[in-house]
Order: sequence, then structure tokens, then C-alpha cells
Amino acid sequence: MTDNPFSVDGKVAIVTGGGTGIGESIAVEYARGGAKVAIGSRNVENCQKTVDKIKKNGGEAFAQKCDVRNPDDSQSLVDATVKEFGRLDILVNNHGASFVCPAEDISANGFATIVSINLNGLFYLSQSAMKVMKEQKDGGVIINISSMAGVSGSPSMSHYGAAKAGVVNLTRTLSSEWAPYNIRVNCIAPGPIVTEGYLSNLGYKEVPEKYTEPVPLKRWGKVEEIAWPCIFLASEASGFMTGETICIDGGPRFQEGSG
Repeated sequence: MTDNPFSVDGKVAIVTGGGTGIGESIAVEYARGGAKVAIGSRNVENCQKTVDKIKKNGGEAFAQKCDVRNPDDSQSLVDATVKEFGRLDILVNNHGASFVCPAEDISANGFATIVSINLNGLFYLSQSAMKVMKEQKDGGVIINISSMAGVSGSPSMSHYGAAKAGVVNLTRTLSSEWAPYNIRVNCIAPGPIVTEGYLSNLGYKEVPEKYTEPVPLKRWGKVEEIAWPCIFLASEASGFMTGETICIDGGPRFQEGSG
């Protein structure tokens, strides 16, 4: 037992989609806690900004272009991390993509693309990371970022919700298969979180009251409120926890009169 069971000091982490929003916050908070961070994304320029921020604060990090739909890219990111930092303790599958469209209008290519990024890519990278963690005496941790859309569904987001539901299910299966190697696999399902990208998709600069009113806590979450649980899931404090999905959405919504 360490003095601080919530510590990630000295660990090595990969964070995908770490250039903006939730992923940026996860990468920065890991580095603040003493972890070395590799950041992968299709947009490596955004990731480099996160790397610069981490290094400015005395941390260690690098960025590499990675299209998770390509298994070779996933393997390359894992290989580069091990080459740079010597091992791999944490993988955060934070990457994702979507667009708003009624189910009846989604093209076959559109549906397949969203599933490929959000589900297939997560599997490819997890598989590559697992093979490194398996050879390590102390295993490792994989944290998958799903969505409340994958838990409860979301109108006009059927493609995204289906992929993210697959992430929840895959988390359960991988946690069972990889537990013998001391690899824990858990999941976080965020609800509405304030990010520039999310607000831009809605066409707003700030969250309108009509979107906060249905949330029991009467606000949207902060990116740090997803990053901090990622520290918990990567630390000794969650050592007996695997296969679980934590819903972070500001509270459950009930229909009026339901019991």
C-alpha cells in the first residue's frame, strides 16, 4: 500500500483524443499527478498544444498522429510509448466522433464510420496495449470513455449510441478475459460536459438554461469532473474494481409520477 492510494506518480499513460476537451483535461491531470503521458489523435497539432502545456508545468509528454481505425497506427502509438517511457501502465480510450442525424437518414457509410472510430478503434488500441501490459509484472489499467448515449440511448444519435453501448459491453468482456494478467478494464459514461466542441455542435457559446434545467444538479459537468475519476480508476484506490461503468451525468432523470 502506498502513502497515497490515489497516486499516479511515475506511471505511464496513453490518452487518445487528448488535444481538446475531456481528453486534454485527462492528459493534463495525469501529468499534474506525476504520470508521463503519450497523446494520440488524428489532429496531432491540437495534441502538441497539450504537450506544450504539460512540459511548461514540468511534466513529460509527447504527441503522435494516430487514426485508431487503423490497427497499425494503434500499434505504432503503443510501441512509441514503450520506446520513450519504458512501459505502459494506463490506456485511456477517449477518442470519439459523431454527428446528429435521424436514424432513417443515416447512410451505411456514416453508420459504419462512427462505429469504426468509437468501437473498432477502441478495441484495436486496447488489444495492442494489453499485449504490453500482459508482460509486465504489475499489469495495467484500461479506461474506456463511453457516453450516457450508450447507456440510455439518444434520439438522432443512434449510430453513436450503438457504438458507445458496445464500449460498455466490451469493457465487461475484456475485464473478465484480462483479469488473470492483472489488467483492469473500466468505463466512464459522461453525460453533458461543457466543451467547446459540444457547444459548437449545438450552436451555442454557453449552455442555455433549457439544457441545464432537466439535470438534477442544474448544470453541465466540467471536463475535470471526468479527468479526476480517471485518476481514481488508474490508481491503487480502485484496485479491486474492474468491468464497471461509472455514469457521470449530474443525476438520474425520472419521468414525472414515476415510482
